Amino acid sequence: MILYLVRTQRRTRVALVLAAAVALSACSIKRVVRVDPASVTDLSGGWNDVDSRLVANALIGQALDGAWARDFSASHGGEAPTVIIGEFRNRTMEHIPIGTFQRDLEKAFVTSSAVRLVASRDERIALREERLDQQSNAAAETRARLAREQGARFMLQGDVQEITDSEGREKIAFYQVDCVLIDLESNAKVWVGQHKIKKYIQHRRFTA
Repeated sequence: MILYLVRTQRRTRVALVLAAAVALSACSIKRVVRVDPASVTDLSGGWNDVDSRLVANALIGQALDGAWARDFSASHGGEAPTVIIGEFRNRTMEHIPIGTFQRDLEKAFVTSSAVRLVASRDERIALREERLDQQSNAAAETRARLAREQGARFMLQGDVQEITDSEGREKIAFYQVDCVLIDLESNAKVWVGQHKIKKYIQHRRFTA
């Protein structure tokens, strides 16, 4: 009888452990839904892909409305100015993927067809290595020639700053992106731009 009770208790414990494992696995199941990358989704209230794209488009729109591009084209026989995206600094306490923002700026410039955009410093290093390799290994008629790079005349650079204010379950997140376009020959600042984003975030109380 005692042996029977011991075995029964063991079976009960095993059953409880299995039931708990099943319950935990059920709780850990995730629901994944694919959404349009262009859709507006804002879960945390922090800087996200939508902010990056909208700010980049707004700043490049401002830049191309400036007189610098028209003045350059007028003094260079209608030639489009050549621009490079320089350093953008994240001066917030939040993780902001600056590389993604720079790519959004590049896309906005290229899509406009109003300027010629040249490769960044890191990209140029890789391109130069490829050109040098071609001199020894590629057919003469297909080699990219050396010392034929298009030099940039203007550099766009800037930073991202943030101010937050919170009380209880409410929070205000304010982002300010400042950028400047500089003539690389004269160091003159030919255009200064700024775009701001302000978000109101409310943390709701969960009720059973």
